[in-house]
Amino acid sequence: MKVLLTGSTGYIGRRLKQKLLANEDIQLRLYVRNKKALSANIEQEAEVFEGDTFDKDKLRTALHGVDIAYYLIHSLNSKDYKNLDRLSAQNFIDVAKECGVKRVIYLGGLGVKDENTSKHLLSRIETGEVLSSEKQVQTIWVRAGVIIGSGSTSFEIIRNLTEKLPVMTTPKWVYTKAQPVAVDDVLKYLEQSLYLKEEKNLIVDIGSEQLTYREMMIKTGEALGLKRFLIPLPFLSIALSSYWLNIFTPVPFTVAKALIEGLKSEVIIQNDHASKYFPQIKPIDFIESVKKAVEEIESNQVISRWTDNSGKIWDRDHAKEISDAIFVDRKEIDITNINKEKIYNSFMSIGGENGWFDYDFLWEIRGAIDKLIGGVGLKRGRRSQEELRVGESLDFWKVADIQENERLLLFAQMKVPGHAWLEFKIENNKLIQSAYFYPKGVLGRLYWYSMIPLHFFVFRNMIESIVKKVTEK
Repeated sequence: MKVLLTGSTGYIGRRLKQKLLANEDIQLRLYVRNKKALSANIEQEAEVFEGDTFDKDKLRTALHGVDIAYYLIHSLNSKDYKNLDRLSAQNFIDVAKECGVKRVIYLGGLGVKDENTSKHLLSRIETGEVLSSEKQVQTIWVRAGVIIGSGSTSFEIIRNLTEKLPVMTTPKWVYTKAQPVAVDDVLKYLEQSLYLKEEKNLIVDIGSEQLTYREMMIKTGEALGLKRFLIPLPFLSIALSSYWLNIFTPVPFTVAKALIEGLKSEVIIQNDHASKYFPQIKPIDFIESVKKAVEEIESNQVISRWTDNSGKIWDRDHAKEISDAIFVDRKEIDITNINKEKIYNSFMSIGGENGWFDYDFLWEIRGAIDKLIGGVGLKRGRRSQEELRVGESLDFWKVADIQENERLLLFAQMKVPGHAWLEFKIENNKLIQSAYFYPKGVLGRLYWYSMIPLHFFVFRNMIESIVKKVTEK
């Protein structure tokens, strides 16, 4: 069968892509906004089409001849995500019908519509309803709650709070019930949905044991060999809880707020379709899923993270914007007699646990300030300490472009009054390090001038250390 996968650069999509590529029963086709976010040799393994779900012509080309399509798309990074999600889903199902697609498989969230339903969860439910509205295309709507896996938002939050805080004062939402599910089990349900004999639309709720968020944190402590104490306080509001998560976990304030708003609602299974239609899948329990996630992190085998493909404008062509940058800080070093590949590997290893050389404390201060004002901070780190790929986060940067043995371009996602980039480039026997800044108004210009003394020390030290790391080995 010919299968189209959307969202293949996201957290679930990137992992599902690996499973589908290994499946000899299918011919895989990918529909992505930016091909650069895929691995270099992917077009030898799958057909790749570039576009988005708001361009019906490109969508039509991608869906032509497809038997089954996966819909793993959401617009949470946009303020108008609810309307965009609805339009995206409608476009997709309309074109799927036109192209003769037999089945759409959608991953949504557990939950029901009531007065406590968050805007985010409501949008995921409405997306499923739109996709299920077309009678000529069957929709398998898989619904998951808290997904536990290395790099998932939920697990990052629970793990960070549990590791860092022996005693936690928590809001009353810690008693809300949920049914967590291991990311590997989610992938099993999604892949096996290809082979269902059912012909009508189907909602499949998935999960393991029913737990409160309090129980999840305590059990995470058990899995990590830590004893934790939680003290619920009734006066902790959504805003205060969001700031708490913002400070102690890698998620920025906006993501934390959207998640906590959703914690007012129970996310528990509403049907028995998982066991009825997928009896061969036996979900692993919560503690086992936590241990497996930790094992992947410790062995540097994290395939995807919640930050993959997130954030605005990182995936556009930055060439014109960089050329329009008003302020540029450029440093150069001659590397005529130095192995260029080693220089490339040196600057590709920057950030995360590897640090930013001698002025790490300044980066830490900048990251802390960014967190306090609602930014992403440095806590996101790196997915892998050994490799980078386009689209993933690197501390408070986003990897915008990679050219092997030549270039690394980072786009700033910290809170700044303008747009900023950091580029490392090997050209004409020189290592060129450039910081570009396009300011917004007077505040942007004041920001740049105020940072000049710090840039003088930090950027000069950075390029010298990149070369030193190679020459001293």
